[in-house]
Amino acid sequence: MNKIYESLKNKKAFIPFITCGDPDVATTKSAILEMVKNGADLIEIGIPFSDPTAEGVVIQGANIRALAGGITTDKVFDMVVELRKEVTIPLVFMTYANVVFSYGSEKFFAKCSEVGIDGIILPDIPFEERNEFLDISEKYNIDLISLIAPTSDDRIAMIAKEARGFLYIVSSLGVTGTRSEITTDLSSIVKIVRENTDVPCAIGFGISTPEQAKEMSQIADGVIVGSAIIKLLKQYKTEAPKYIGAYAKEMKEAML
Repeated sequence: MNKIYESLKNKKAFIPFITCGDPDVATTKSAILEMVKNGADLIEIGIPFSDPTAEGVVIQGANIRALAGGITTDKVFDMVVELRKEVTIPLVFMTYANVVFSYGSEKFFAKCSEVGIDGIILPDIPFEERNEFLDISEKYNIDLISLIAPTSDDRIAMIAKEARGFLYIVSSLGVTGTRSEITTDLSSIVKIVRENTDVPCAIGFGISTPEQAKEMSQIADGVIVGSAIIKLLKQYKTEAPKYIGAYAKEMKEAML
């Protein structure tokens, strides 16, 4: 097992997501540093894509703003190089298959390895089709992180047995976005996961408040938060990092 597994096991992990380049790369970098300083255990970095099908309107908007601002995959890689001068926790890319294909799969994973990316989440690749990327991700020691949805049903055990890094449990049907209530029977999903793997599992989609973070952390090994952070970026723009740092601290403390 690699760095992700070692970093997340035996703890309640706070995993924030941020779209790179919204409103600019410098702000993204500053926000990540603030989140790390305030207790983030792993950072998901979104590489913007023009058709982010798993995302709700909040993160869609971040993708549009970042692309309009001139973000490119190479600029994201360059930011990671700068981050790695200060950041030691795992960094994971969240993006879409077309981003990898257009860059060149071999070149993309080689670059991930070179700059210090530990894993990748591709929400538009079904588990059954992951072999298209599995060999190359393993070649470069990049964890290809699987998602389990409320509709996975009898596939949960199968996905769990093949898990790499950590398992991303989707809390609710639909796209990303804050939710006032999460009604999925997540405990049952986590129970099946734990029966089939010791890879940590984290719950994402819809978590935005300290109360939700506390509740979800009692079920799983970690919580993933994205839209709430993107809302702060949209509201405060280049001034957002200090607010994001304070939010990260509040969320992490709720999980302890």
